[in-house]
Amino acid sequence: MDPLLDFSGKVAIITGVASGFGKQLSTSLHQRGAKLVVGDIDEAGMAELVESLGDNIVGQRCDVSSEADCAALVKTAQEKFGRLDIAVNNAGVGDAMSLTHETTEQVFDKQMAVNLKSVLMGMKYQIPAMIEGGGGAVLNVSSMAGLGGAPNMSAYAAAKHGVIGLSKTAAVEYARKNVRVNAICPFFSPTNIGAGFLKAEGTEEALSRGCPMKRYGTIEEVVNAMLLILSPGNSYMTGQAIAVDGAVSAI
Repeated sequence: MDPLLDFSGKVAIITGVASGFGKQLSTSLHQRGAKLVVGDIDEAGMAELVESLGDNIVGQRCDVSSEADCAALVKTAQEKFGRLDIAVNNAGVGDAMSLTHETTEQVFDKQMAVNLKSVLMGMKYQIPAMIEGGGGAVLNVSSMAGLGGAPNMSAYAAAKHGVIGLSKTAAVEYARKNVRVNAICPFFSPTNIGAGFLKAEGTEEALSRGCPMKRYGTIEEVVNAMLLILSPGNSYMTGQAIAVDGAVSAI
């Protein structure tokens, strides 16, 4: 195996694993030797993943908006595998597209709790565990909506901008402790969240037209970028918000 993609013996926490990026990343890291603690509120989907991968993986119900659940994932990693090297705060939620003045308090609160608070609560427990083991890597899943304006997605965009702010701040705070913190910012991909935003008629075609590559990224393409960001050999990259977007951000 290429040393750059060798995760043998590494212990990773991944949230939002029942589908999309989390499911594919769990599979890819496991194939490369990582031991996993995975969390999701979709217990059936998570159980299916755990069964498919076999050993060196523990599934645990996790509502990422709950501080107690975030802490429990870290505790399980330490008790089961003795350490924590990697954390991917991937779980998130979308909503139907709407203009800013049409955004409800309920939608805004849900976006803040699931897409932003979860990242802070995750890192609150993940980072000290990594420091105990000599360092590690955190990857927080933001979005292209976290890098610029996102019409009809104001609450989602606000949360994803916040993810980048948290990631950059933590990267500076813990750089001397050998803990790297980065954010990844994908363009639309065929995940459950992406599908939710694309329900409005004409949205899918319009977004594809606005991408220089004239298509969405696949789940596999985004996960391949995640692997490179998390690679133990990529030890000097921290504090970055990496766009995986078919050149949308270059326009």
